[in-house]
Amino acid sequence: MDPVAFEIFGLPIRWYGILIASAFLVGTIIAIREAKRKGKDEEILIDLLLFAVPAALIGARIHYVIFSWDLYKDNPMEVFNFRGGGLAIHGGIIAAVIVALIFCKIRKQNFWEFADITAPSIILGQAIGRWGNYANQEAHGGPTDLPWGIMINGVKVHPTFLYESIWNFLAFVFLMWYSRNKSKVDGEVFLLYIILYSFARYFIEGLRTDSLMWGQFRVAQLISALSILIAAIILYRKRKDII
Repeated sequence: MDPVAFEIFGLPIRWYGILIASAFLVGTIIAIREAKRKGKDEEILIDLLLFAVPAALIGARIHYVIFSWDLYKDNPMEVFNFRGGGLAIHGGIIAAVIVALIFCKIRKQNFWEFADITAPSIILGQAIGRWGNYANQEAHGGPTDLPWGIMINGVKVHPTFLYESIWNFLAFVFLMWYSRNKSKVDGEVFLLYIILYSFARYFIEGLRTDSLMWGQFRVAQLISALSILIAAIILYRKRKDII
């Protein structure tokens, strides 16, 4: 697949950028609808997103660059070439959460309420954004004989981007249902999002051939395992408080 969708005045517009932008747009629309449904001021949500979305992009890039520094040390200006790909979702989530915590403290808002509102949107955005990896022919797994394998450089490989995209979409459906029917405590939906995403990412990461590494360990697996542990502890404590 050609990673360039089209050109405008000689400037190539890549599918990666189009899909990331589409993910943010769709996610924002759904989050605004969720805010209205829960009786929250959508103007405050939009203000939050105006800070959190750029922070997520910057955080995702910083995370990727830190653990891929060998690719940039000889040409540091490439760090700013977002169009070429190279975003790590964990860095984006961490940066967005930090900014959201600061924003909610300043604006005297309940962080967990807004986290629940945006959680389904985040994972749906991830489901859409993963197709940008397909366009760039990246984030795939090792060789496979399975019928749904895809051809990359003449080799049939695991479409790990597809595995994650499908899981994320199913998690989005579940979180939307859970938010409407089962949620009893603020933060529950967001914490379930962290657990569900991290669970799948841990195993899917094991199939990938381009994992960011920290010594002998895959960074995404380390963060996923730690995220599940922290989210589960917080969720347990929150549920225990209402029993």
